[in-house]
Parts: sequence; C-alpha cells; structure tokens
Amino acid sequence: MRCADNMHNLARYLIFFQYIGTKYRGATKVPPHQHDRKGVQDHLEDAIRRLRPNNPVSLSVSSRTDSGVHALSNSAHFDLQRMKDKPPFTEDVLVEALNYHLGTEQIRVTRAYRVPDNFHARYRAQSRTYIYRIALGFSHHSLLPLTDCELCWNLSNTELDVEAMREAAAMLVGTHDFSSFRAISTDTPFKSPVKTLDVVDIQPGSSFASAHFHREFSFWELKFQSRSFLYKQVRRMTGALVAVGQRRLSVPQLRDIMEARDSLIYPKHLAAPAHGLFLARVDYREEDLHPSTGNSTD
Repeated sequence: MRCADNMHNLARYLIFFQYIGTKYRGATKVPPHQHDRKGVQDHLEDAIRRLRPNNPVSLSVSSRTDSGVHALSNSAHFDLQRMKDKPPFTEDVLVEALNYHLGTEQIRVTRAYRVPDNFHARYRAQSRTYIYRIALGFSHHSLLPLTDCELCWNLSNTELDVEAMREAAAMLVGTHDFSSFRAISTDTPFKSPVKTLDVVDIQPGSSFASAHFHREFSFWELKFQSRSFLYKQVRRMTGALVAVGQRRLSVPQLRDIMEARDSLIYPKHLAAPAHGLFLARVDYREEDLHPSTGNSTD
C-alpha cells in the first residue's frame, strides 16, 4: 500500500462526456485483439495519459453503451496524480486539457468534479436516462437532413399509433422481470432481470435542422429512465413499442412477451437499431458531487 506522503496530490475525478458513437466500438475499452475500432474509453484514457500522470491510468465508466449508440452525457471516474508533487488540476483546467488532447475525436468532456477517493461512477449513479429518436416519412436514411443522419431511426411510416404506444409504455413502468427484453450476453447468468423503470414516455421531438430543411416531417422521442438497464433492454423495448405503433404488434401481445420472461420469445429483428439511441444523462446525489469540502465547480 502506498504511503500517505506519496498520495497527498492524488485526486479522484468524476467527468461527464459526450460522444457521437458512430465510429466507436461502444463506450468501454476494447480488447487489444479487436483494435480495428477503439471504444470511447480507449480515447479518454489516451487523453489522460497525455497529462503525464504519475499513476497508471484506469477509467471506470458508469454506463456501457453499444457500438453506434451516442451519449449526450455519460460519466466516469479516474485517479490522477501529477508528477513532481504538482497540485491536482482544477476541474476547469482538467476539462480543457482533456478536450485539447482528444483533438478531432467526436468525444467531448463537458464537466469535471473532484470527488472523494471512495466515489464510484457506476455504483453511485442514482438514475440513467435514455432518449430514442425516431424520424417518420423517410424510406432511406440518405434522405434525412445531414444533421440527423446516423442520429435517429428513419421509418417510412408517416404516422404511428402513439396512443397505443403510450398504453404499451405504461405497462412497462414499474418493477418487473424484463428477461424478455434483454439480449443474451456473457454476464446474463449473473445479473438479475428485475428492474424498476421510473419513466417510459413518448413525446414529439424535432430535427436538429427542422427550421432549415426543405420539407416538414415528424420526429418522436422515447424516454426511458431507471437506475440501471439490462443488455440491449432499451433498444428491445423501443422496437416493441414501435411495432405497436405500426400495428404489427398489439398491446396484449406485448404483455404476453413480457410475461413470458424469456429472451428467446422476443421476435427476431424487432429491436431498434443502435444509431437512434442516446444516453441522455446519468444522475448523482448532489452531496456526492459537492462534498462538504466544497472543492468542486459546475
């Protein structure tokens, strides 16, 4: 164990960061043998190493997102000890330095907080909010405004049965066994399928270029909030809700899928694609972000 003299300038930081996930193999680190595309974590750790810390760089990301999924605000913590006994970076300086070293990557650090050395970005998170964006009336993604291409799911439908979708969404709210809405992964046997969904909401959305495009079209946003989610749960729930909106699936049929509690009963090719999904926010208790020492800035 390191002695206290060697740790007096060791600081733990929580950072919030955004990314366009199109070119990245998800949020977390990619194994060395798969380095044809890096994960967002790989690029963030590279940027931290360029600050020349005295300690090994290890980032703990709060929320895993799949390849192609985006984030308006993900979070992670890491420890950083500067060389030659230099004092810890202030939050603002750290944000600027990391963004400088990220260069042209489609990743941006938005905020940083000094946090206690027992803080954990994943386990201290109180809730996670995902937004799924849907554009109606586009038979092919190449017809979308450039600002929305690869940032939403384009459907050829010009309308959806939103009331039926909201009825189905209400059925998902609360504490349930969501086995039917999780994809199989290596950690499936070790994770409880019981989750509590606090919010499932469907509201009109908008294009990033709505005021500057030559035609009008409809956008919808599906919002999901929970403390945590199962693997691909949001994309599977979105696909099922859209199928209800397209009248390809009835509300009773969706209830049957849910009550089956079996991932294999979920219809093939129904899950929504990755590129319409955004991790919108990760929330923490205010006292975790602003401990009594008051060394954080917004």
